[in-house]
Amino acid sequence: MRRAAVAFALGATLAVAAGTGAAPDFPAFGVVPYDPPRPAPSFALPDLGGRVVRLEDLRGKVVLLFFWATW
Repeated sequence: MRRAAVAFALGATLAVAAGTGAAPDFPAFGVVPYDPPRPAPSFALPDLGGRVVRLEDLRGKVVLLFFWATW
């Protein structure tokens, strides 16, 4: 529901701004630019069977990583 309200407010702002020629005031709505996602760094780790698995070998697949330690 909140996402729809934000989308509506943003759309209404753009529509009004398009009619007036003024640029929308995105900071007033709390809209913050973000850096586009970057690929993960390449690394290799052994699996439970001792075989080395490289991240590049899993490209295009969903990868879920759990890192833990017992120190």
